Order: sequence, then C-alpha cells, then structure tokens
Amino acid sequence: MAAQQTLALRDVHLPGAPSWWPLAPGWWLLLAVLAALALSLWWWQRRRARRKREAERVFDEALAAAATPVAQVAAMSELLRRAGRRRDRAADTLDGQAWLEFLDRGSKRDDFAAGPGRLLLEGGYRRQVDPAQVRALRELARRRFLQWMGVRA
Repeated sequence: MAAQQTLALRDVHLPGAPSWWPLAPGWWLLLAVLAALALSLWWWQRRRARRKREAERVFDEALAAAATPVAQVAAMSELLRRAGRRRDRAADTLDGQAWLEFLDRGSKRDDFAAGPGRLLLEGGYRRQVDPAQVRALRELARRRFLQWMGVRA
C-alpha cells in the first residue's frame, strides 16, 4: 500500500467583509432619487420665491404709480379685484358690503368689513383720505393680494 497521506484539517475561514465601494446598484438608485428630490425641491423654492417677488413688485409698482392717497386706494381696490377673480370668477362684480365680506372670507377677523378695509368702499371717490388709514389699508390689502396670488405674505 502506498503511503497514506494525512491531511491536516484547518478551521473554517470566513470570507472578508464586503467592500463598501463600489456601491451596489440599489444604493446608486437611492442616491439618484435623493438628488432628483433635492433638485426639484430647490427648483420649487426658487420658483415660489420668484412668484412672490413678482407679485410684490406688481403691488408695489401699482401703488408707487398712484400719486395721491386717493389714487392708492383706487389702485388697491383694482388689484384686489383682479386677484379676487382667481378665487371666484364673479368677484369683480361684487360691491358694497358683499365685496368686503368676500375679502374677509377665509380670514379669522373682519378687517375689511369692520376694520381699515372699509376705506375701499368710498376711499377712491373722496377728495382726501387720511394717509394713516391708507397705510393701514395698504398692509391689509398687500397681505390679501399676496395670499390670493398664491404666495405667502
């Protein structure tokens, strides 16, 4: 008989830990989705900020073009009517108390019907208007205009 060889038995060896690089395809997909999400969020924020700046510019330029406080009240009324059409197609046909109640709709306070917004009823037809009332109306009207134009004040 031939010489018997004895094989030395060795303990079980575990394979080494897998390398983290290169990434598995699932991780690449996850990174691509996250990058697309971040890019779309950035684009949406920029677009929203641009829309807000544009709405603010429209409001501010319209009031800057009005020479007197009476003309400013008339300009605010026109801007609010134009923005109100975004909420209701018949908003520009409302007048009097119905118009003021429409302006207050969705608000917790009656700033137009019972506050400084009442100046919109006849302020554009007076000879003179108190500039302090116009300033109070301006803040109120600007906030409502920006809200109705789809941007936050």
